[in-house]
Amino acid sequence: MKALPWIIAAAGLVAAAYVVANTPGPEYATGNDDIENAARRTSVWGSKNRLSGSGTNLVGKLKEGLGNATGNADLANQGVVDQVAGSVKDAAGAVAQAAGQTIHDFNR
Repeated sequence: MKALPWIIAAAGLVAAAYVVANTPGPEYATGNDDIENAARRTSVWGSKNRLSGSGTNLVGKLKEGLGNATGNADLANQGVVDQVAGSVKDAAGAVAQAAGQTIHDFNR
């Protein structure tokens, strides 16, 4: 019977260690890490879209200019379509970047 208090103390120590080991970590200054990661991914996606849109827009301008210079109306029209597509990608990227920044700001 002299061992019973030690067994109870050991069981209590094991239970306390279990609770401490399974307690979630603190949320740091930026708040929830999952939300912060989503904001970062959204912003990166927006940056990629803006870059892609700018490239498509530039290619469209080159096609349009080359089409006009050579008298090729189809090439000029393709250039205009590429410019519109590039502008849409750029606008979508700008919106995504703004959304990512807004999510980041709200998560503080």
